[in-house]
Amino acid sequence: MKKLIANGATTVDSMQKAPGRNWTIMEKLFLGLTPQQYIGQAMRNPLNWIFGIIFAIGIPIILGRFVFGLSWVTHSSNDYAWGLFLGFGLFGMVPLSSSGFQLGTACEVFGRHDLEPIERLGLLNGLLGYFFAVVFLMCDLGQPWRLPYPMVVSFGPAAVLFLVAWHVSTYLSVQIAEVSTSFFEWIGFPAGKRAIKRITLGLTVSGIILSTLHQGALGALFTYAPGKVHPLWYSSSFQWLHFFVSSLPGGLCMVITVSTIASLTMSWRFDKRFKDNLDRITISLAKGASMGLATYLTIKLISIAHDNKWSYFATGWGQWYLVEMMIGVIIPMALFAYAIRNKHMTIIRFSAFLVVIGIFLNRLNTALITFNWKLPYREIPHWREFVISLTVYCIYIVVYRFILYRLPIFYQWRTQEELAPAYVTEREQSLRRAEAIAP
Repeated sequence: MKKLIANGATTVDSMQKAPGRNWTIMEKLFLGLTPQQYIGQAMRNPLNWIFGIIFAIGIPIILGRFVFGLSWVTHSSNDYAWGLFLGFGLFGMVPLSSSGFQLGTACEVFGRHDLEPIERLGLLNGLLGYFFAVVFLMCDLGQPWRLPYPMVVSFGPAAVLFLVAWHVSTYLSVQIAEVSTSFFEWIGFPAGKRAIKRITLGLTVSGIILSTLHQGALGALFTYAPGKVHPLWYSSSFQWLHFFVSSLPGGLCMVITVSTIASLTMSWRFDKRFKDNLDRITISLAKGASMGLATYLTIKLISIAHDNKWSYFATGWGQWYLVEMMIGVIIPMALFAYAIRNKHMTIIRFSAFLVVIGIFLNRLNTALITFNWKLPYREIPHWREFVISLTVYCIYIVVYRFILYRLPIFYQWRTQEELAPAYVTEREQSLRRAEAIAP
């Protein structure tokens, strides 16, 4: 795409392609390229070939899961009821999606307008993370047509799962509304954008309430099975707080990670405002993440002291716990402290990547690896479970990339008034060129 733009291809960043002529929907979908140019640049991207191979193998297996049942793709049992679909997909995706309510709150409630260039990326990250967490959940539960049943028909307000289901579904609706402003700009529906803008504050407050509640509720799920999760990863008094607090640095670091990958792969989509402010905003997010990590580490130490679990550090599980804490908390904290002070962007972004890995590792440890730690065997996920998890996550990446290419997330949508001076300048330049070559 960079080569095509360098050779004169026009990027779509407004409704008008030229004075008096608007972009069509198909032209917007093709990024302003001809179908031949679009297909050609897609075929030249080696990542698309990798995704194509994964989808060719994984999608039939996903369909087979719904035809042949869960036992065809997992080793799930009464001992290990949760596998990769929930341990990786649900419990891992949800904390990394907390960026939506965090950046929305910072910009819309606390007036941090300096973070506005990256606010939409945070909202989109939250929306897609929650949506695909539900997709992973459907791969585990099956029968997606019965999804509303435990929420409406079998009404159980005393159950934590009932709480999680309602919070996630309601918050997903809130996030769709928050992200829809960029979609309304893209399709040329200003009335829809104005309608959402009028209720932005209400949506943001709803996001704060719903997201904080269900982040903690996911941790509270483990209180249903006391004694099954290893004591270093379980605390009846602090479990919900562990999940909620860890989601705060996780969401911020996920935004840093996504913006870093985007700067390497689609910088052509950045406008000057986003590009000029990216490093400054990244440092601000890293400061927030480092404070979240310090809070999380403090709470973990308090919970260990509260339950008197120090003796477990002398075991193999204690060493594995320290590995998780070093990778996901202590090393990133130390690197953030150095890199923020010295404005070392590479180290900041590497530290954010470590935090993302640490979140996934913590959720896998809690839901799968240390679950039933007293049993003499450990469950090894079925190979089809690995393939399905990889396939769904690749679909998540493709959808993420598809939206970032098109909607005004990394750039500002230009209005007709903003385009008028540019068109006048172009016309003047063309007239001058014509006068220069005239006899």
